[in-house]
Formats: sequence, C-alpha cells, structure tokens
Amino acid sequence: MNLAELSIKKRAITQFIVLLLFVAGAYSYFQMGKLEDPEFTLKTAIVITQYPGASTIQVEEEVTDVLETAIQQMESLKHVRSMSRSGLSVVWVDIQESRRKHELPQIWDDLRKKMRDVTPSLPPGVKPSIIRDDFGDVYGVFLTVTSDGFSYAELKDQVDELRKELLLVKNVAKVEIWGALQECIYVDVSSTSLSERGIPPASVLNALDKQNLVVDSGYVNLGRERVRLAVDGEFNSVEAVGNLIVSSGASDKMVLLRDIATIRKGYVEPVTKQMRFNGMPSLGLAASTVSGGNVIEMGEAVKRRVEELKQFLPIGMEISVVAMQSDLVQTAIDEFMMNLGAALLIVVGLLFIFMGMRSGMLIGLGLLLTIATTFLIMRVLHVDLQRISLGALIIALGMLVDNAIVVTESMLIKLQIGKNRMQAAKETYSETAWPLLGATIVAALAFLPVYLADNNTGEFCESLFVVVGVSLLVSWLLAMTVSALWCYIGLKIPENMQGKDPYAGIFFITYKKVLDFCIRHRWVTLAIMGCLLVAAIVNFKYVDKTFFPESRRPQLIVDYWLPEGTNVEVVSDDLGKLEKMLLAYPTIEGVATFVGGGGTRFYLSLEPEFTNSSYGQMILNIDSADHLDETIGFVQKELDEKFLYAEPRVRRFPLGAASKFKVEARFRGPDRAVLHDLAEKAKYIMRSEPTAKYVRDDWRQPVKVIEAEYSQARGLRVGVTRKDVAMAMKRGYDGVPMGVYREDNKLLPIILRPPENERHRVEDMRMLQVLNMKSTQGVPLGQLVSDVTTKWEESTIHRRDHQRTITVQCDPRVGTAETLRQKIKPAIEALVLPAGYTLEWGGDWDKSNESRSYVAKGLPVTFLSMALVVVMLFNAYRQPLIIALTVPLSIIGVTSGLLLTNQPFGFLALLGFLSLSGMLIKNAVILIDQIDVEIADGKEPYAAVLDSSVSRIRPVLMAAMSTVLGMMPLVIDRFWASMAVTICFGLTFATVLTLIIVPVLYTLFFRIRPVKQS
Repeated sequence: MNLAELSIKKRAITQFIVLLLFVAGAYSYFQMGKLEDPEFTLKTAIVITQYPGASTIQVEEEVTDVLETAIQQMESLKHVRSMSRSGLSVVWVDIQESRRKHELPQIWDDLRKKMRDVTPSLPPGVKPSIIRDDFGDVYGVFLTVTSDGFSYAELKDQVDELRKELLLVKNVAKVEIWGALQECIYVDVSSTSLSERGIPPASVLNALDKQNLVVDSGYVNLGRERVRLAVDGEFNSVEAVGNLIVSSGASDKMVLLRDIATIRKGYVEPVTKQMRFNGMPSLGLAASTVSGGNVIEMGEAVKRRVEELKQFLPIGMEISVVAMQSDLVQTAIDEFMMNLGAALLIVVGLLFIFMGMRSGMLIGLGLLLTIATTFLIMRVLHVDLQRISLGALIIALGMLVDNAIVVTESMLIKLQIGKNRMQAAKETYSETAWPLLGATIVAALAFLPVYLADNNTGEFCESLFVVVGVSLLVSWLLAMTVSALWCYIGLKIPENMQGKDPYAGIFFITYKKVLDFCIRHRWVTLAIMGCLLVAAIVNFKYVDKTFFPESRRPQLIVDYWLPEGTNVEVVSDDLGKLEKMLLAYPTIEGVATFVGGGGTRFYLSLEPEFTNSSYGQMILNIDSADHLDETIGFVQKELDEKFLYAEPRVRRFPLGAASKFKVEARFRGPDRAVLHDLAEKAKYIMRSEPTAKYVRDDWRQPVKVIEAEYSQARGLRVGVTRKDVAMAMKRGYDGVPMGVYREDNKLLPIILRPPENERHRVEDMRMLQVLNMKSTQGVPLGQLVSDVTTKWEESTIHRRDHQRTITVQCDPRVGTAETLRQKIKPAIEALVLPAGYTLEWGGDWDKSNESRSYVAKGLPVTFLSMALVVVMLFNAYRQPLIIALTVPLSIIGVTSGLLLTNQPFGFLALLGFLSLSGMLIKNAVILIDQIDVEIADGKEPYAAVLDSSVSRIRPVLMAAMSTVLGMMPLVIDRFWASMAVTICFGLTFATVLTLIIVPVLYTLFFRIRPVKQS
C-alpha cells in the first residue's frame, strides 16, 4: 500500500487527523507531569541499631558483623556497607540496580524478616533495629519557620499545626519536621544537698522510678458489669513532680522532691540536631509528593496554602523557603523550552535559506506536527517533561527533519524534470519509504543501550531512547503521509526551472569533481583517513574524562567538619559566625544551617549526612546560577582564612547517581592500624598534588574515652556490679531516665542528674556515689575502680561487603576528577599492600565505569539489531560492511571537537557518540540505496556512484546542518555540552565520510573502476 497516495486521495481525513494531532499535542504538553530531573529509585535501605554503652569495636564485632552476615544471604544484594560508632550501628543495604521499583517492597519485607530472625543472636542491651526503606524519598518542598522572641515550645506548637494543614494539601504524601528537640523533665539533684540531709541517693531513684508507671490494677465484677480498677496519682504537671515525697532513709523523715532538687521542663541535652535560617532559630517542614503526582501542581498548592496560613502566625514568626522543587522544575522546563524554540527557529531558518521559502515552511510545519505528536505519545507512555526527555527532543530535532527533507527534495526533483504531482508522490514513496524506515530505526537503535542498561544511570536516562525512538518513527510516518500531501498541494516549480538539470549548479559540479578526484586516488584518500583515525585514537588520551557534570541549580552546599568528638555547640558557634559573613555577600539570598547532621533529602542525588555532633551543613540560596562560581570562590576564601582548624567543603549540587566525593581510593583489610597507615600515605600523596582539595578519610580522627577500670574484687565486697558503676557515671554527667511524664499524647522522659556546676568536673569522678539494688547507701566510685585513665579509640569503622574499608577522598581543585585520579594513581598504586589488603578506586571513576559497563552489555544487541536492519534493507553483505567501516572514522571528529572545546568525555558524551553512529549509518544507508537503485536501472556503475552522490548531497548536508545547528543551544548548557560537542563535531566530519568515503569504499568493494577522462 502506498501511504503517500492514500493520504493524498483521502486528504480531508488526513488534514483532520493533522488538526487533531496539533490540538492533542498542545493539550498533552500542559497536562504532562513535569520534573527537574527524571525520577530513579534509590535501591538502598538503612538498618539502624543502637547498642548503648558499647565501644566502636564492640558495636562492629557484636552487632554490625552479625547483621551483615544475615543481610549477606539476600539474593538481590549488591553491596552491604556499614558504619560502626560508639553505641550505634548503621548498615546500608544496596540492592542490585537491575531490580525495579515494584520489586522493592518484597525485598524490604525479606530484609525485615532476616532482621527479626537475627535479633536473638544479638547481645543483651541492643535495642530493636530500625529499618528505613524510605531512604530515597525526596521532600521537594522544604520550608522553614523562624521565630524572633518566641520560645522553642511556642515555635514547635505552630509548626505542628502547619504540618497538619500541609498534610491536607492535594498531592502531598508526607510532611516531616526537621530539627525538633526531644522534650524532657530534668530533676537536678545535688549530691551535697543529699548528704547534708542524710538522704540516700537510692531513695530519689526509687521514688521517681515507681511513681509514674502505668500499672494494671485489674477488674471487678459488679452485678452484670465488669469494671476496670485504676490507681490515680500520676504526675499531671511539672509541679506534681516536685511534690513527690522522698524518704530520708533511717530517720523515716519525709521530704518533698522540690526541696532537694531543681525541677524544670526542658530539652534533652546535648542537642543532637538544630536548625537556623538566616541566623535565626527555626524548624524545617519538608513535604514529599505522592507517587505519580505533579510536582509543579503540588508546589503551587503548598505555596497557596502557606500564604493563607501566614495570616494566622504570630508577628515575629515567618515561613521561608529552603528549597521549592516546583519553582526549579518550572525554571528548568522554561529554559529547555527556550532551547527547543531556539533550535526550532534555527532549523526552520536553515530550511528557508537552502530549500526555499515554500519548501522550508512545509518541512517546518511537519517538524511542529512531529513534536506535537511526540508530546501526545509521551503522555500516553507516562513519560514526564524533564531534563532528559526535553534534551532528547533537542537531540532528535535535527534528525526529525531528515525524512521530510528527503521526501521534499525527491518530489522537487521529480516535479522539476516534468513528472506530474501524483506520480512524483507515488515514486517518492516507492523509492524512499523502506530505506528511510530502516535508516530511521537504525538511528533510534543507537540509544537502545541506554534503555537496556539496568542500573540507576540507565533508569535516569531511559526516557532518552523512548523519546528519540518515538519522535523518529513519528517523523517517518508523517513524512510518508502528511509531508507527501503538503508537497503535493504546496510545492511549485518556477517556469524557468522546469525541465532543467537540477544538479547543474556550481555547487553540485564542484562536489562531483572533488568526489571524482578522491575515487581516482582512493588509496591515497583511504590512507589519509587511516592516518587521521590513528592520530585521533592516540590523542584521545588527552581528552578529559568525567561522569556526570554538576548541576546549575542556584544553590550551594557547605559541609563543615570539626575534629571527631567535638561538642555540637562548638560547631553551632562556628557556623553562626560563618552565617553572618555569608549573609553580607550580595549573591547569597538565604542560608539554611543544619547542625549535627545533614538536612532532609530534598533533592534525589543529595544524600544527607548521618547524625554527627562534629558536623554541620549549610544550604546557600544564590540569586542566579551565573553567580555560582563567584560565590564558591568567596565562601572558600572565607573558610580557608578564618576556619583553619576545620574540614570544610563547598560544592554544587550533583546530578544523576553521584558519588560522595569525586575521587576515592578504598583500602580493604583486617587490621585497623595497617589501614590507617595506608590511608595516611594516600592522603599525603593527594595533598602533594596541587590540583587536589578536601583531602580526608571516612574513618576520621580517633576520639578520647575516659575509662574507669572496674575492680571485680572490690565490687563483690560491697555488692556493686560493673553495671552499677556505669549507671553512676551516666547519672553523674548526662543523667539517667527515671520514669516518664505524660503530657497529652507525648511521653517525656524524667532525667535525673546533678546540677550544672557538678556535671563537668571530671576530676570529681572518683567521688560519684555508686548504688546497688540491695542497699540505699552509696559507695564512692574511687573505692570500686583501680584507675581512671584517658584513652583513644576509633570514632568510626566503615566496612564494605564484610571487610573493613577505609576510604581516602578528595575533589579536584581544577579540571575533572579523572584527570586528578590519573595524576595520583601511579603513586597510590605503588604503595606496598601487605597480604590480605586490597586497593580499589571509587568515586566518579567507579560510578562511570559501572554505568559504561551496563551500557556495554546492551551494545551487542544494539549492533546486531542495526546489522540485521541494514542487511534486510540491502539483502546483501557488502553494503552493510561499507557502512560498518565508516562508523569508527567518526572518532576523528569527536576527538577534535572535545579537545578544541576542552569538553570532557563522560557518560553523556558516550551517548552522543552512540547517537552519532546512528546518524552516520542513516545517511550512509540513504546514499548507498540510491547508488544501488541507479545501477539497477541500468546506469553505468561509475556514473551511478557519482550521480547518486550528487543527488544526495543536499539532503545529507541539510540533515547534518540542521542537526548541528539545532544542537547549538545545548553547547552552552552545562549538562548537555559534552554530548552536543560530540554530535556537532562528529557529525560534521561524518558528513564528509558519507559524501566522500562511502562512495570511495563502494567503488572499491564493488570493483568499479573510474571511467577514463576524455
């Protein structure tokens, strides 16, 4: 069936369908989901287990190791990573990236089952494990509520009410509060006061421990009723706690607790986390979108509701924005639509210049129709508008006009030589439909490896193949039908051009002479190409390598580390000083400060830092993405000059499946001392490299521990156990929970401790009163321990796949991560590793290699599919072999372009090269098919080669120019630049390959000798 003929004969139906496609495409665009970046699922869960009082080594050996052993049995496991600290085990369970989102609930259920089964194997005192399978949830709306002149309790009450209101907003799934403090009741009792009154400390402990317990008093039968019995007397106010009667011991004298203690409601100290915004105390409110919800709609709805709620806030409380994903999504989409519009204008303008006003207008309308139809199909396939899908449209833009150009060019030529319109349309379809379809499929298949890559990067980029494939197939179908109809109706040949040779112009004649010369000297031509190919391969090593570029999001991250074990208040004070400096800088519009841990995950690629008293983080809102580099320089200068003792890091937001640091060297082995030694040597090498910065290792510094050496012999004599000594030490400083206080729906711990002036005197530790369960009299700690010493212990132990692993990390000061890695690699790999120790590279290199390996798995299927299509088109082997030989030559253009523009070869550049291969094959198919057709029609072979090449030069050049110029808006885009350069330079050179090398190889393979020149 001839689709062109059918479309022309049924033109009313065709035109009505065109109208429907335009309307449906426009409607789909406004209804589609919109995101800044594509969604991909973080296939990681965290198992958090507390082991109070245990050292880092004890946590590692008694908890972490046991949990890892159980987790290692999971079938879908990729890696198990862990961090052991004093009293805390954190295990990251990384699932194979080939697992899809719908499979994860079952996998996490399996994880929970294994954790339940392993619980009896854990030592006494270990608390139940908490499994967080929502680790990858993104809270795209992050608000902060600041207060000026209000207490924390008043601020918290307002935030609680705001949270309830935001949960009712459409498309909001969850709302979390960041920075909330744990309320408690403090009972500060002085040991001096107890001694003066003769009150044993045990009396206070027993009174508090037993008074507020919920006890079962049973039931009583009263006739036909069964009535519950209850005992009143629970604390119903802080004053009631003070009215608790305490026995004075042997004298049987009773005293009230308030007479011997200071009782107040407060917050658990030390504070583990706190938040400020622009230097003012605040609490964060983070909202996530329901699965499949529209981020922009949710963000706008939240903003409207917040504006309504602001009027109910007391004067002095304000709601500010830390991150609003909907705004960034809208900005990103607007920028991409501008790029798409610019590319569209460039392509249409090019068509007007080289194809004429009428032809250019017809092809331009066809391009708009193709884009509209693509939007419609994207909505049907649930492909959102985001960075990758919109970029795919721009990448495909130049290719989308290829089919229409070939059809229009063919009909122009046929009309010019005198054929009627219907005949021209029918012959154009017959001659070009199948070659163009095959070439279009080949071009789309170039992106298939990305779609087949079953990892996070493949999931991140999978819409690239979908959008390019859909748009190219749509462009072929519309070219064969709608373009044929529009050309039938709209093309006009000037009378002075009718009957004339369409290839008599100086441009065509010059090209024909050049091609003739190259064919006559084909061995020289091929030798030159071979030399250029070798030079390109040799010089490719000078091209920088990278993974994903950094984001242009107008925000910066400041990570601030002080030596491990630093009090959280010291970190808070330092960041308070830094806040004042930053807020005075003109490009910084807002500063959100998180003390004691990283903020919530409001951006998918940003992994929050785990709770740590020596760590703080700042999120800087910048007035424009153009000022990011300037602001980074200022912040770094301030940190370097005024915070010399800290380990700060200033960075942009990452893109895609990013690594924690860009360059990482992982040493694995059993002995901690050996690992530390290797890490120190590696850090020295990194620090010696001028282009490296932020050098550190993830085990960080050891921390002090004051250790009381319990004497079992002394303890047994007075009936005091090691546990009693430990409880006395805890009670003497941080305090111990002794019961609970109920306030509405909250349970507040009642914490017993000494007053502040007694809590920080380490020198008085030997005077602490140690109690046991049998006696009300205390024993001084000094009588129960042989010595009190200060020692050093590991602050953190990291493991990877059941092995201790210390990771040395750094970032490049200038250039790419791979350039830096190559500089330090020889020295680090030259380090002598004892038996049982290994070195492996992490960071961007690991992520990039992993992603490329996943893409490489799809290459055999892709190339075999391409080969199958080409062989089916020609029903022969020599033509496909000619095409296959030309593809590697495109490396010449790629290498030249990347070196000239100083762009790195990363994952996106790799995709650009695959795309380039598809474009090259497509153009070669069209040219070789034309040569075969003319030879089959009886033309002398050498003349057929020359004439076919001349007849295809305009479509090939137009396709190349439209693609290259259409990519220009992406050349200046930080994310797409390397891919755009790869395609632009590669395709420019590939066009030469198509127009010169393909005919040369054709004459060589088919033994066509040049006709002797007359």
